[in-house]
Amino acid sequence: MNTNSVPWKGINGGVSAPVGFYACGVKSGVKYKGKYDLAIILSEVRSHAAGVFTRNVVKAHPLLLTQKHIEDGQARAVIVNSGNANACMGERGDQDAWQMAETTSLELGIDPSDVLVASTGVIGQPMPMKKIVPGIKAAVAEVKSLQEQLSLDNCNCIQGSQAKIQAAHQAALAIMTTDTTVKEMALELKCAGGTVKLGVMAKGSGMIHPNMGTMLCFITTDAQVESSRLKELLQEATDESFNMVTVDGDTSTNDMVLMLANGLSGVRPEGEDWQRFSQMVKEACCAMARAIARDGEGASKFIEVRVSGAKDISAARTIARSVCSSSLVKAAMYGQDANWGRILAAAGYSGASFNPNQVDIFLNGLQVASQGQGVNFSEDEALVRLTDKDILVEIHLGDGEGEAKAWGCDLTHRYIDINADYRT
Repeated sequence: MNTNSVPWKGINGGVSAPVGFYACGVKSGVKYKGKYDLAIILSEVRSHAAGVFTRNVVKAHPLLLTQKHIEDGQARAVIVNSGNANACMGERGDQDAWQMAETTSLELGIDPSDVLVASTGVIGQPMPMKKIVPGIKAAVAEVKSLQEQLSLDNCNCIQGSQAKIQAAHQAALAIMTTDTTVKEMALELKCAGGTVKLGVMAKGSGMIHPNMGTMLCFITTDAQVESSRLKELLQEATDESFNMVTVDGDTSTNDMVLMLANGLSGVRPEGEDWQRFSQMVKEACCAMARAIARDGEGASKFIEVRVSGAKDISAARTIARSVCSSSLVKAAMYGQDANWGRILAAAGYSGASFNPNQVDIFLNGLQVASQGQGVNFSEDEALVRLTDKDILVEIHLGDGEGEAKAWGCDLTHRYIDINADYRT
């Protein structure tokens, strides 16, 4: 994202950048020793909250609890672990998810219903609560220490501010599983009434597919936004971003995007400011979606599929997702093979209607098909262009004004290696 051409700018701090938010990560040994694996996000005050969740019929226990807790559109804290999904564990799974919320609430002195819970990791294995509970207590103690330090220094202490930034970074580390890169960012926007800030952290590398797939995203803002408006914005942002990213065609049991708005900036974006704020949220989510695609398990190439000229945006999104998730297209990009027929075929079975005799296809700017047929392009030139790590697939349909983008990655031998050994 080129922040030079937008009305907001990047800042430091991740999810703790907005006023009144704190976050940290600790090493509790859920699956691996020495890895950050448990994170907490805390608002100084009760926040408006919204969530978007997996459409998988099989839902993890913490996700079900979070859906219940967020029904009133309010939350104060998020507790999340990596290393174990707490999914498909029956009554024990429900109890463990509740214990995570209850422990967090007792340590913070807040209502358990104001605690949202998330987990990510291996499905079908019991949660190591003897490690999780002490980890939660340690995380809360660290957050309280940060609050106290910054309060005593009236938020002017450089050392305290740096500690807050580092703690938020450790939270972003704690939610990673097979991720190889940390996914976090923070932005600020000047409005008529003052400045509002946005913080984001996400995780995702494998089991990624539209309708969301093993991915978590947590968004914080100090803007004043009521729950109903927040929910509508978050759904729109998710539809443009996380529901347009695919790595392997699998949708997980734990996927969720949560957004908290505590209003402590004192600024309520309205009119043009609301449009800018909404776009900032959407662009931040798209940035996280692209980061997830780039970090796809075993990936060597990042793929962006742009569809234009579709009947409407729904058709454009359907086709873009279909092409981006095609195993044959992904394998062709890995092999640097300009196999445009696979692209057209994937568009054709997407379920969206279009005239195949009007389709033009370009690979990194090189036209490989026109009016639904191949053109006489240089295979050597195509090979050179497909050696790039970033691959742009453009599909022009000529049916209307619908446009959409989807993001993914190639399919490599390394993906199989990672997932053949994931559980053990």
